[in-house]
Order: sequence, then C-alpha cells, then structure tokens
Amino acid sequence: MANKLELNGLNDEQLQEELQNAEKHYSSMRYTHYTTPLQNNNELKHARRNIARIKTEIRAREIAQLEEKGEVKRDRIRARRRQTKKKN
Repeated sequence: MANKLELNGLNDEQLQEELQNAEKHYSSMRYTHYTTPLQNNNELKHARRNIARIKTEIRAREIAQLEEKGEVKRDRIRARRRQTKKKN
C-alpha cells in the first residue's frame, strides 16, 4: 500500500489488516537489516511511512465518525479521550 487513493478504497477491517501486515513486514525487515544489511536502506523509511499513512487514514476515519455523532466540538483531543474512557 503506497498511496492515499488505495487506502480510501479499503474498509476499516482491511485497513487494520493492512496495518498489521505492514508492521510485521517492517519488523522483519528491521531484524534482517541488523543481521545482514539490506541492499537499499530506504526500504525501512518507506515501510515506516506506509505505516504512518495507514494510521493517519484510520485516525481520520475515527474523527469523521465522531464528528457525525456530534461528539467532536472544539477539541478533538478531548473527544478522543472520552472515546477511550468509554471503551475502558
């Protein structure tokens, strides 16, 4: 997964799966890089950025859902804290 258009086409479950796969891939690449250096060090940077893109899309969807419910008013941080408290 590389660009935002591809991420927009996925549903929430697929995004979570993609995130798990990307994190596993990154950790295995990192481990491999420590034992035998990778030919292209930029692969690690690209993997981290892909993980960040996926997390950003997940968070944007969470915020959009909160806004639809009317729970986000002025401060998005407060809304996020309320949501995590409700889960616990």
